[in-house]
Amino acid sequence: MKKDIHPEYRDVLFHDTSVDKYFLVRSTLQTGETKEWTDGNTYPYCPLDVSSASHPFYTGNQKLVDSAGRIDRFNRRFGNKSKTSATK
Repeated sequence: MKKDIHPEYRDVLFHDTSVDKYFLVRSTLQTGETKEWTDGNTYPYCPLDVSSASHPFYTGNQKLVDSAGRIDRFNRRFGNKSKTSATK
């Protein structure tokens, strides 16, 4: 690698504020805030609104959408038009 062109790769403390969960991950994120972690070391700190700890896709609390009703409604509105234009 060329010297002095890559950002510093270091441990960064991320905090998901919605569920109060902390993650210590290596990152190139530049932040001015620091926070002391449970191991006694001080790390750069970045608060987050959403992470894998709180996102519905990862937690299993995802809401299912009635996609069949939407497809039927689409076909009723545009189904005949798309078939006639495809045959021309």
